[in-house]
Amino acid sequence: MTKWDVILVGGGLANGLIALRLRQRQPGLKVLMLEAGARAGGNHTWSFHEDDLTPAQHEWLRPLVAHRWQGYEVRFPRYTRTLPGDYLSVTAESFAQALETALGENLLTSCEVSDITPHGVTLADGSTLHAAAVIDGRGYQPSPWLTVGLQAFLGQEWRLAAPHGLTRPVLMDATVDQQQSYRFVYTLPLSADTLLIEDTHYQDSTALDANEARQRIADYAQDQGWTLQHLQREEQGVLPITLQGQPRAFRQERVQLCSGLRAGLFHATTGYSLPLAATLADLIADNGRPTHERLHPLIGQFMARQWRRQRFFRILNRMLFLAGRPERRWQVMQRFYQLDDGLIARFYAGRLKPLDMARILTGKPPVPVGEALLAVLKKSPRLRAF
Repeated sequence: MTKWDVILVGGGLANGLIALRLRQRQPGLKVLMLEAGARAGGNHTWSFHEDDLTPAQHEWLRPLVAHRWQGYEVRFPRYTRTLPGDYLSVTAESFAQALETALGENLLTSCEVSDITPHGVTLADGSTLHAAAVIDGRGYQPSPWLTVGLQAFLGQEWRLAAPHGLTRPVLMDATVDQQQSYRFVYTLPLSADTLLIEDTHYQDSTALDANEARQRIADYAQDQGWTLQHLQREEQGVLPITLQGQPRAFRQERVQLCSGLRAGLFHATTGYSLPLAATLADLIADNGRPTHERLHPLIGQFMARQWRRQRFFRILNRMLFLAGRPERRWQVMQRFYQLDDGLIARFYAGRLKPLDMARILTGKPPVPVGEALLAVLKKSPRLRAF
């Protein structure tokens, strides 16, 4: 009977980065990845800003990066801006290829898991696998100890009939109809005539009608003067935006080792998860031979540190979701993007300084002061864990 050093349940971003980093730092380990889908990585695009990672992390993640642009744009009803700093994307294709090369036959796809214990995995066919450590990275799991808003999106990758003319991503175009939420269109120019266009909503429920989102994308393309010719792929998802929670109870609920969204490791306001996934992969790979007993306190302490570091972001989220009318949330973001370039970069990287926090909160508030204070101090009956 083979006993593995590490079994990674789920072939998504966080577990994939753990697998790659373990291969680089501890190549002698026996690492097995189990993915329920047809291919690791699923159908996703993961993006991040240059300043989100350390130089060392950029070095080991470089083979995964499929696209890199200089700068990005944001557009609001009363303000448009181009910001500096490179923006990078990892595609499902580049991610899957890297994992297939690194793991070979130790990557099992179309593999359903029925049960997990700290030292074993039971497959749907009843067979059992054993390991010194099992890490569950199967995506976000609702918890009664976490209250969240939602970032729901549907994205389509289109080849156009003619070049689109964009030279850099448009991370937020909030000049569109707000649809009773904070809505924006996110666009990545993948080639001269290919775009990823996402219809994105910060909203209070998971409901996002796919057909309506597709029509909104078509309407947006028409407004931009683009002729959609061939749909190459479509992706859809919901990211949690953390408002508040009980972190100790949340961690205690995770009896299994967890990674990524399942461990609550994502930027509380943007939903970006790659930087924290890379940091966790480094942490695991650089702390000796992985066992459940070694990793459980290590990951738990990392989760606790990130919760403390993101307190200010959760305050901002409560102001965004709970103060003022949903269709006016764009005003909060429009004001934010008029701040200093360096502050905005530190915001995305999750490394705000005390003066940054003061700067964000000073000046004329874009939401009613009374409602903002209540949002910071109180729990809203409108929102619940999902």
